[in-house]
Amino acid sequence: MLKIDMHTHIMPRKMPAWTEQFGYSGFIHLDHHRQGWARMMQGDRFFREINENCWDGAVRIEEYKEFNTQVQVVSTIPVLFAYFAKSKDGLAVSEFLNDDLAELVNKYPKNYLALGTIPMQDPELAVRELERLKQIGYLGVQIGSNIEGENLSAEKFHIVWEACERLDMAVMVHPWNMMGKQEMESYWLPWLVGMPAETCRAICSMIFGGVFAKFPKLKVNFVHAGGSFLATLGRIEHGFNCRPDLVAIDNPVNPKEYLGHFWIDCITHDPVMLKYVIEMVGSKKVCLGSDYPFPLGDLEIGKFVNESGLSDQVVEDVYCNSTLEWLGIDKSKFTN
Repeated sequence: MLKIDMHTHIMPRKMPAWTEQFGYSGFIHLDHHRQGWARMMQGDRFFREINENCWDGAVRIEEYKEFNTQVQVVSTIPVLFAYFAKSKDGLAVSEFLNDDLAELVNKYPKNYLALGTIPMQDPELAVRELERLKQIGYLGVQIGSNIEGENLSAEKFHIVWEACERLDMAVMVHPWNMMGKQEMESYWLPWLVGMPAETCRAICSMIFGGVFAKFPKLKVNFVHAGGSFLATLGRIEHGFNCRPDLVAIDNPVNPKEYLGHFWIDCITHDPVMLKYVIEMVGSKKVCLGSDYPFPLGDLEIGKFVNESGLSDQVVEDVYCNSTLEWLGIDKSKFTN
């Protein structure tokens, strides 16, 4: 059975010295301090240590063989979005990352698909990069759950959604820049609590802000199983019904009506929760994702899907059909 992991991250092995080039800090660079490993650094501040599977396409293909997974959809690591940067600098960062991914896909066309990154802090430049990405064969982009604190429903981003719809470019929304991060640094809470809340924030803002109503052909995938949205949808709907004066001010449609209108990945880490999200949105809207190569993802790609007692058809939907539909590609691209 074809398996496509649609939620994976990669970065270039060599990063430009953007802090020196642009004259201000915040950009990531790599310190290759030992063979096969590097430290991600923001100026003098250590961010994360990564292995060569975070930049070496050949290594990744070999590691994926263990899980009988043939195709990886790669996107940049969210800390590289650089939404804080000046507009032209943010565009330069996006162009560099996107050109690097394009080289990987061209080198291994049967193993990789790519999602680009765009400078969302400047929607006009974001549209310009979207149009370039479409021309060079990209199928979609990855964006953050907020843009320097602004919700995705902000009117300034409407030209981006219009372009994604017009160009038939898929969108992956990834949690990042978690709200409340400074107040809950202990116990890894930003990643355990903040990330699910961030994804719920993104979904709710796009629903209540009328983005899906205005752009019905948008193909959006909210990773990490939609965060806390599906688990708290009862509360969200109740709030919509009991206080429409606060919730339904920009869109009068019940949030439950949007189930099945967007995709999520399967990273629940729990077979019971996986069955629940499939029941809520349908198997054709749940994609195989792992967050590879990071430890908070699915470390044994597809294992808990196989152990969930799902029918062969549902498993096939999760493993490949949902992602093929989301990205608008035919299975024959990888099976012939």
